[in-house]
Amino acid sequence: MKDFPLKIVTPAGQVFDGAACSLTVRTTAGDVTLLAGHCNYVAPLGMGQAAVVTSETRRLGACIGGMVSVVEGAVTLVPTTFEWAEDIDVDRAKASEERAKSVLEAPDPSDMDLRMASARLKRALIRQNVAAHKPK
Repeated sequence: MKDFPLKIVTPAGQVFDGAACSLTVRTTAGDVTLLAGHCNYVAPLGMGQAAVVTSETRRLGACIGGMVSVVEGAVTLVPTTFEWAEDIDVDRAKASEERAKSVLEAPDPSDMDLRMASARLKRALIRQNVAAHKPK
């Protein structure tokens, strides 16, 4: 399989810079897989799992918000947050899930609290799902 240059950069810094055979991410319109030779492309990211396949390995990460672009064959992923499966603190994700559930189950939360808790719950569940696929 042909490879292409891939950079993953978050506000906290560079996460990946190298050759990849494929990148699968969740956009706001659904999952997309990018391969070598993809046409120029740009899309906003949703919340989900990202899969980076290189000639040596397949790594998963939790990818939240941001954008992905392809310009002349080079792919740049700029998520708001990105964590490789092996770096996810599962206890922290579970605690975030519980806090979100407590807000969602409260008697009279505001609309803003409901939206924020719903997003927090989704992020926590994604992180836990990705962490379950840590390399052994």
